[in-house]
Amino acid sequence: QVQLVESGGGLVQAGGSLRLSCAASGSFRKINGMGWFRQAPGKQRELVATITFGVERNYAEDVKGRFTISGDNAKNTVSLQMNSLKPEDTGVYYCNAVGTTGRSPFISYWGNGTHVTVSS
Repeated sequence: QVQLVESGGGLVQAGGSLRLSCAASGSFRKINGMGWFRQAPGKQRELVATITFGVERNYAEDVKGRFTISGDNAKNTVSLQMNSLKPEDTGVYYCNAVGTTGRSPFISYWGNGTHVTVSS
């Protein structure tokens, strides 16, 4: 069994900062990458930022320069530092990991989500 546990969401005023963290646990044999996605009310889930360990980081256009993703492959953790937050950043943020337990191909795993609310 594998599990992703997020923390760090909350309520913040526009212009403020939050830091999200996620830890993957369980019978992962290997995780290739981790990331954050978000879903605003009434909208589809969208990519925020991803890290492919040892390769690259990717960001959605509207968070570039404001958000920074970091990760530790040895610990299977990922964090998202969010600065200069805007009301449109409000949503449920989901942690994602692409990994394998060794008994299956690489697939996506998801956390339960953490709420981020940015007030104007």
